Amino acid sequence: MKVEQLSVFLENKAGRLAEVAKILGDNGINIRALSLADTTDFGILRLIVNDNEKAKEVLKDERFTVKITEVIAVEVDDRPGGLASILLPLSEEGINVEYMYAFVEKSKNKAVLVFKFDDLDKAIEVLRKNNVKILTNEEIKQL
Repeated sequence: MKVEQLSVFLENKAGRLAEVAKILGDNGINIRALSLADTTDFGILRLIVNDNEKAKEVLKDERFTVKITEVIAVEVDDRPGGLASILLPLSEEGINVEYMYAFVEKSKNKAVLVFKFDDLDKAIEVLRKNNVKILTNEEIKQL
């Protein structure tokens, strides 16, 4: 079960992140999770939103470069060692984490971790074998 993530390429200058947030908000698009990585000249804003197609459309209309990529979102107890319980079985199978970010669910003591792995299908297999709850796009939108 893979989740769609938006990657938005931003010039590294004041106001660009605020502009994206305003465009999404003005169009009724809710940001569920985000991560921002930057370099000297540009940044990559990774977003999980409630409506990927609409978000992609409105951002492209405003001349942002947007790409949809697949990631995996898993649910884990929000406690010491929770992250390790996810990563150790993957490491034992030689699966590399390319990047990750997290957010905490509002009504539960759970964290949601979003991963980009070098082999998504193998990662899903290992996570299922270890009884890790893998979330769908619909489940993420309802958090």
